[in-house]
Amino acid sequence: MTTAPRFTVDDSAKDPDADIWFAEPAGFTPLPLDILLARPDSPAAHELRTAFAPFLEAAPDEVTRQRFVAQVAEGQQLLAALREIGTVHCSIGLHRDDIDDAGGGNGQPLSSFLTLSWRDTAVSSRAATAARAVASADGHAHIAYLELPCGPATFSETVRTPSVDSGLPPQALLQIHAHLPHPDCKRLVVLTLSTTAVARREQYRAILQQIAETVSFDNPLEARTSEASGAR
Repeated sequence: MTTAPRFTVDDSAKDPDADIWFAEPAGFTPLPLDILLARPDSPAAHELRTAFAPFLEAAPDEVTRQRFVAQVAEGQQLLAALREIGTVHCSIGLHRDDIDDAGGGNGQPLSSFLTLSWRDTAVSSRAATAARAVASADGHAHIAYLELPCGPATFSETVRTPSVDSGLPPQALLQIHAHLPHPDCKRLVVLTLSTTAVARREQYRAILQQIAETVSFDNPLEARTSEASGAR
């Protein structure tokens, strides 16, 4: 017997100003950008301080507390930079490496970072926009064109390594991208899944494609409501 997939509907799906709807598979936790990037004197900022209070109180000493505060501030700076370039959604992914091969992960946790960003484009057909999204992109590989339920899309990959003077660990970062033009033909959505687990690129390709296949530019909740009304 086949069981239909179950979804938990986030409150953001009911936002009357929403332009896109999508679903994330198990293992992803959305980051509350509006709270993390709230103005210091806002109710949301107070809510954030209240949420962090138990962590600060549990710290063994002042040095640890200050280190935690610094790390949170660094994360906020990163999220603010992403928002400035059109990122409207971020999620942290955590999965168990259960692939059995010669370099098996022995069930070790694998982390990833998912972002959804808007990009303005020249007015053109959606197919042309999808193709141009990767045609002019430097260093993109494993390029594929697919027709998804929401329309045409292109997928691509990049592998980047921090420069020596960046201060970051010299660990390769795999980024898998999905470019989905909006029906208004003036913009597109870019889904990017980033991970240092480069050896698991096939599995992360499948995850990103699974997410992209759920994307809708029309409110699916309205369609469900209409069907329910018609069934009465």
